[in-house]
Amino acid sequence: MILLHGLGGAKDLPVPAPLAIAGGTAALVVSFCVLALAWRQPRYDAAHQGRPLPSLLAAVLDGRPFAWLLRVLGLLFFGWSTWALVSGPDNNNNPALGVFYVLVWVGVVPASLLFGRVARAVSPVRTINLALARLRGVDPGAGLYAYPARLGQWPAAIGLFAFVWQELANPDQVALGSIRLWLAVYVAVMLIGAALFGDVWLERADPFEVYSDLLAHLSVWGRLPVQPGPNGRPGRLVVRTPLSNLDALVPRPGTVAVVAVLFGSTAYDSYKDTLRWVNFIEGLGVNSELLNTAALLGFCLVVGITFTIAARCTAVGDRIAHRALPRVFAHAVVPIIVGYMTAHYLSYFVSQGQQTLTFLSDPLVRGDDYLGTAGLSPNLWLNFHPTLLASVKVAAVVLGHVVGAVAAHDRAMRLLPARHQVTGQLGMLVVMTCYTATGLYLLFGI
Repeated sequence: MILLHGLGGAKDLPVPAPLAIAGGTAALVVSFCVLALAWRQPRYDAAHQGRPLPSLLAAVLDGRPFAWLLRVLGLLFFGWSTWALVSGPDNNNNPALGVFYVLVWVGVVPASLLFGRVARAVSPVRTINLALARLRGVDPGAGLYAYPARLGQWPAAIGLFAFVWQELANPDQVALGSIRLWLAVYVAVMLIGAALFGDVWLERADPFEVYSDLLAHLSVWGRLPVQPGPNGRPGRLVVRTPLSNLDALVPRPGTVAVVAVLFGSTAYDSYKDTLRWVNFIEGLGVNSELLNTAALLGFCLVVGITFTIAARCTAVGDRIAHRALPRVFAHAVVPIIVGYMTAHYLSYFVSQGQQTLTFLSDPLVRGDDYLGTAGLSPNLWLNFHPTLLASVKVAAVVLGHVVGAVAAHDRAMRLLPARHQVTGQLGMLVVMTCYTATGLYLLFGI
């Protein structure tokens, strides 16, 4: 089941590969030209934009009962999945595999885009940390030490790389023992870190929470900044356009590494099953795990290095430190990540996600039907319409880059000196054009 995901080959696509690649890159270049001519002032300001929710709805969503409802649901789901992981048989019908690789890793994308910071709301680690803090009579938000600002989101980047290595480079990726070990280390590191640094550790180090929060900035759900002053209240919940919400993403050390791991690993996943790469590994006759790990790291490094170089290819005057440019513009990569994840995992998520839901009704794989879903047959309508599916994939890649270009351009209008507001984006345009062409190249399986 786990090895079936990925992009369709060229046979699934309704247009020739060269035409799709040329059209996609042309769309990005034309979009940049239009932005340069017609978009001369910044339009997005997350600190002030957004329509406040009705008071009653905001009170419900911000209330403790709703928060605890989500916590309990997350804990129950975690317990049910852990039961299958620990007590179920080691085969592909065990729902723990689908929960780990499909519902959690892929499902966080649509869930965060639709509902906002879902991982934070349902995180079993946060709930367990809260319970342990209550037992010790301490504040779960305050640890023994202050979280070092220079660490930023680097721990989350390492955690995300650990996950994609488990999924893509570990030869025992579908062995339950391997998944048990990964999750045990994850839970232990998160709880120890939370005890040392409080909830800020989970906010910046939990790979799933950081990933979900990143994607949530493309949802319509936002929050105005905390009101200043000793009696300041939390900012109000608002509804606003995704690009306005994206402007609220706080750039921290390690943010570029996070987006590089997410983007680079998806590109590597598209490439690792190509005949060219398989033949290359077999021809060398070396340890495939080591080679796949090196290639995965290489893809992530290429994304991080090329983006950093592109972001720093401009003069910024006195408005911002030059070395801060990469993380300041890192928010522009989030729509690209969403586009690639959609193109890469859409059919996989629809088909295997449904299959996992049926498996969840029988966690021990012995013929039980606790949830009443064991007899359901997955709806594979999307798989039987390859032209539609392929068109959505191509559109997702191109649209992701175009939206990313809009976000980068709007940020440039605010930060770059007037004489560099267009020329200062040329490096970013070049690297995004390369990303678009490469993504479509991998999409076609060339």
